[in-house]
Amino acid sequence: MATVAERPARRMSADDRFFLISAILMCAVVYGGFSFQLAMGRSSFAVPPLVHAHAIVFMGWVTIYLLQAALATVGPMRWHRLLGWFAAAWMVPMIVLGPWLTAERVQAGRTPFFFEPQYFLIANPVGVLTFAGLTIAAIVLRRRSDWHRRLHMCGMAALLGPGFGRLLPMPFMIPVAFQAAVIAGLIFPAAGIVYDLRKRGRVHPAWWWGVGAIVATLFLAEVIARSPVGDAIYRAVTAGTPGADVAPMAFGKPPWA
Repeated sequence: MATVAERPARRMSADDRFFLISAILMCAVVYGGFSFQLAMGRSSFAVPPLVHAHAIVFMGWVTIYLLQAALATVGPMRWHRLLGWFAAAWMVPMIVLGPWLTAERVQAGRTPFFFEPQYFLIANPVGVLTFAGLTIAAIVLRRRSDWHRRLHMCGMAALLGPGFGRLLPMPFMIPVAFQAAVIAGLIFPAAGIVYDLRKRGRVHPAWWWGVGAIVATLFLAEVIARSPVGDAIYRAVTAGTPGADVAPMAFGKPPWA
């Protein structure tokens, strides 16, 4: 009687270990940051439905990213591919809910005091679009695993600002608190650059594209927010809301002031 030989278990390569460990640490930043704020009593579950929807969708992505990294490492790859298409669809509500919640916070006059409201209104959606652009590029290049993995990692790095923003002492980082939280996320692509240099003797171009896109996000947000275009966007979004009475390019008063 014929028997089917068992497929040998896949051995984890050095690249597999690097990208899996990186995914675990990146997700830990997000989970840790939000859990820390909850434990400190600075946030709670008593929030509007929009905030809950935003949290479910974005935390869902963090979980999907971690699962994808694990499946790409230990398999089965067919599950990785199936989950990849599900993840592509999952980005749609992220692109909608990210800017929507940002606008709602600004309209309510509830921008975190260590951010300028107008800059926050511009920079957050631009950051989400940067994440989406890098992730879509990774999907398009899915057959080139060297580009696919690195661009996905850069896309995830673009989302780490809120996680780092809940771990870093943001009030002491005014006037560059937002920028500091975003730049902190570049620790992971920087580690990838060092890894490639040590293992291959050169830097893979995907890192430059990813890091360049994230840095360009900060410059683009800065230019728009401090221009007449940014002024017009802020006025249009906040018209008839409490946010219209808030100085758009001034930092708010801390709760203890």
